[in-house]
Amino acid sequence: MRALSAHQLLDLWEEGHVAPPIERAMSLLAAASPDATRESLEQLSIGSRDAKLLQLREWVFGSELTMTAVCPSCGQTLEMTVSTPALMIPTLMEGSEQQFELDGYSVSFRPPNTKDLAACSGLGMAQSRRALIERCIREASRYGQAVPLGQLPTGVLNEVEDRIAAMDSQADVVLDFDCPECHQKWKQRFDIVSFFWTEIDAWARRVLLEVNVLARTFGWRENDILAMSPARRQIYIAMAQA
Repeated sequence: MRALSAHQLLDLWEEGHVAPPIERAMSLLAAASPDATRESLEQLSIGSRDAKLLQLREWVFGSELTMTAVCPSCGQTLEMTVSTPALMIPTLMEGSEQQFELDGYSVSFRPPNTKDLAACSGLGMAQSRRALIERCIREASRYGQAVPLGQLPTGVLNEVEDRIAAMDSQADVVLDFDCPECHQKWKQRFDIVSFFWTEIDAWARRVLLEVNVLARTFGWRENDILAMSPARRQIYIAMAQA
């Protein structure tokens, strides 16, 4: 992977403005991984995909991430700053597959990938959950006899889900919050795709305003303005507004 230029990031923002989150994630990874095929990126486990996006986010905006949350008890808005290393969780090697036995059932499975998520999008919550688990099961049998996926009991499916969560932990990062006002404690899932895109959206709108100011003031082209470092751009913005 490689870092993205301001021009690349702005193009990705424009193209992904109305795209679904899955497509935004793939577009960012594809732009940062020119030697990788779209197919290979789609087959990354969700944890591996998210780890790459977290690394890319660090290259673009730095190693500190500031996020907000609303206390479910008193409504107080909290702000938390965490570092990229704190959000990185050791995950599985690509291509990993596991097997277990439970109540006579023998099941082999793999973690879900982006293609699995895309295939299950649009389904109801319960239907989507089962469809996703079934897509991850390679083989299932009971006492040596193959069992159709649709006939696997809930207990076996729950075991698959729990084991997937354990083997690909980066896909489910959870943050602990503690409200200083009412001392309510709660957990909240961190989604790097939505977080990163929200930052990109805010950055893109800010940069476009800067481009507008500098283009109108000095007559410079967008490409020349984007090629400047953020620090130099801010100096010229200050001059334009003086």
